[in-house]
Amino acid sequence: MLELRPNCESCDKDLPPNSVEAMICTYECTFCKSCVEEILSNVCPNCGGGFCPRPVRPQVARRQGVGIQFQPASQKRVLSRYSKEEMRDFAASLKALAPETR
Repeated sequence: MLELRPNCESCDKDLPPNSVEAMICTYECTFCKSCVEEILSNVCPNCGGGFCPRPVRPQVARRQGVGIQFQPASQKRVLSRYSKEEMRDFAASLKALAPETR
């Protein structure tokens, strides 16, 4: 089950569970679309992988016991341990490689 982290790890922008701006890597590192495109060049600063849009959890339980009210999003905010400069440098070293070959 995805945590649905509440914020961008770079700029700390709020990313509620229904946000279409949230992007995640395979380890659920969570960044906003702007940071992924403008700072990270689609390179996760934690693992080097690529990003995809984070799925939106259903707001209404259309099946019994399944929906945001039964599996709530995380409220724990996570911030990257890397500076924006470190993130940019790391991304620059990998952005020429396709995510599937990193």
